[in-house]
Amino acid sequence: MADIVDEVINMDSDENEEILPKSTEEKRLITLQLLYAYEQKNFYRIAELKKENGNQLYKIKQYRSALPLYTEAINLCPNAAAYYGNRAACYMMLNKYEEALEDVRKCVQLDPKSVRGYIRMAKCSMALGDLMTAEYAIKKVQELQPEGSGIANELKSFEKLKQFEGEAVKAYEKKDFRKVVYCMDRCLDEAPTCTKYKLMKAECLAFLGRYQESQEIANGMLHINKSNADAIYVRGMCLFYEDNIDSALQHFQQVLRLAPDHKKAMDMYKRAKLLKKKKEEGNEAYKLCRFQDACKLYSEALEIDPLNRKTNAKLFFNRATALARLTKTREAISDCTAALNLDDAYLKALLRRAKCYMDLGDFDEAVRDYEKVCKLDKSRENKKLLQDAKFALKKSKRKDYYKILGVGRNAGEDEIKKAYKKRALIHHPDRHVNATEDEKKEQEKKFKEVGEAYGVLSDPKKKARYDNGQDDDYDGGMSDIDPSQVFQSFFGGAGHGQEFSFGGMPSGFTFQFG
Repeated sequence: MADIVDEVINMDSDENEEILPKSTEEKRLITLQLLYAYEQKNFYRIAELKKENGNQLYKIKQYRSALPLYTEAINLCPNAAAYYGNRAACYMMLNKYEEALEDVRKCVQLDPKSVRGYIRMAKCSMALGDLMTAEYAIKKVQELQPEGSGIANELKSFEKLKQFEGEAVKAYEKKDFRKVVYCMDRCLDEAPTCTKYKLMKAECLAFLGRYQESQEIANGMLHINKSNADAIYVRGMCLFYEDNIDSALQHFQQVLRLAPDHKKAMDMYKRAKLLKKKKEEGNEAYKLCRFQDACKLYSEALEIDPLNRKTNAKLFFNRATALARLTKTREAISDCTAALNLDDAYLKALLRRAKCYMDLGDFDEAVRDYEKVCKLDKSRENKKLLQDAKFALKKSKRKDYYKILGVGRNAGEDEIKKAYKKRALIHHPDRHVNATEDEKKEQEKKFKEVGEAYGVLSDPKKKARYDNGQDDDYDGGMSDIDPSQVFQSFFGGAGHGQEFSFGGMPSGFTFQFG
């Protein structure tokens, strides 16, 4: 310091006479000013050296090493616009566009005619999805450089971003989330590191049920910044739509602590909380055997968020279970089908629907469902259910002799005899001699079936085999049973009353009504 002062004091004597005032105080002030100017000149030299060293590192792509050198240059000369521009370029190469944008703002503030500064501002703004600032920067470049050659690439990118971002906003309002994902991919072609576009894509992937892709994007953002509220919100969405409502609620609460005005997180938090409440109330009503109330609560829960496929599948199944308890079997089947449309591997819904089909006697559909069940879970119990359904289907394809006689399966011997007598007399061919040929054939067929039914159900051994579904020639019409002989043996021989001949029967015998 003394050397510097001596240098200032020992200036040419003629210069001293002109510069130094007579007052000692004024002389000291001038000396300090000269000293400050000398130091500033040295600071500038050092700053330039730092900048040049930084530039050398920048050229060999050592951006992290170059960054502190540019910072030191700025600290030495905080009003040098070029230093901010250099550091901004370094930040951009490190994908730190927010820091870069802050530096280019300072650069153009210090040098309002810096074309390069405004070009960097446009690039940083587009990388951040800030199209308003990008448009401002592009216009400034066009003002400073009317030929516009230096901003051509940025202008082209800006136009694409403006187009696809605008289309994405409209598609989002229409809930056309596939279109939004497409538009965001086009935006990311121009701005690959843009957090805004990545998270908008991730949100819509969640709406589309592509949770793994959505979470990968959100996790990537959180790896960079663990306090990124939008990324936490997207993770919460994925949890919510994967029926992990408690964890989803925790994520939405975390978002609201970081960003109390986050409207989407607040809406999702309220929705998740209400859905949980309605579902739990429905479950409680079911446990208390208040099945009608349970159906109502599950219905209310189903209206909260139509996009929540997994939770809604469970709600449809729960309502189907309650409907089944109310013996509303067809409605229960409809709800099971709705659940399976949302989750085609929903085992409980398949089992419930198959049981409902069994209850309705629709054994074909029951077998189909139990076959699907066994593909998902080949347990012994499920195989037994399939076996039982196939057995019921086989039985259902035989003639229902109980139905033919019009009696229940628990009918006794006397009831079966009375039923046979009544049906045989109704369908006997000689009672329909004046009918058309088609009607005669139909009555002969029914008369034969009545005889077959009685021949089986009146014989304890045959009846037992029939009830157990064992393979006798029931489908073939019991060829060993002659219905005319059954009729004759049941009503007895001729001798009193009016005689009727069996014109249409193979044996051609006669009988009389007593």
